[in-house]
Amino acid sequence: MSMFFRGLLLSIALVSSIGMQNLFVFNNAINQRLPRAGIVAVMVWFADTALTLAAFFGMGALIGAHETVKLVIMLLGGILVLWIGFGILRSASSFRLASSSQTMPMGKSLVNAWVVTWANPQAIIDTSLMFGALRSTLADGEVFPFITGVITATAIWFAGITLILGLLKERLPQKLMLWVNILSGIVVMVYGGYLLWQAGQLFW
Repeated sequence: MSMFFRGLLLSIALVSSIGMQNLFVFNNAINQRLPRAGIVAVMVWFADTALTLAAFFGMGALIGAHETVKLVIMLLGGILVLWIGFGILRSASSFRLASSSQTMPMGKSLVNAWVVTWANPQAIIDTSLMFGALRSTLADGEVFPFITGVITATAIWFAGITLILGLLKERLPQKLMLWVNILSGIVVMVYGGYLLWQAGQLFW
């Protein structure tokens, strides 16, 4: 199997797990009109690609060598994750499917796309250590095709789920979409609390 397809398959397996980033993309596709949801999905992909490249080319070594860096990432990330989850729950109380009159501030969308990717400390740590280790096993000629496969897979994933949910949401009951938002907010807040608990374990 070529290095490109190895990177592609590995990345699909990683990105398809239900986490904060995917919950954000799901909610974005449900709550926004498809063209705007597509723009935000592209922003998420840029943020994810930046994290992947940083992890692949050396951030794992920094985190592995400095426990204080890991603690700071866990603390700040846990607080931000809690805030994002609270925001999802708050928006659920006034939920309605996107209409032609709804707009999304692009500045806020850009910030949120980067926050859900870079404010996830567990993802930063796991991704950095894993990709850092993988990089050390590749020959120089294998690096480019492998990492190209990785970022191609995330582009396919984010675009695919945004397109599918964007096209199907009008056929699904609005109450179901409301509960998707509520459950997403709860999951994200619980995850944020767990990250803070882990940070406390590191500190003590």
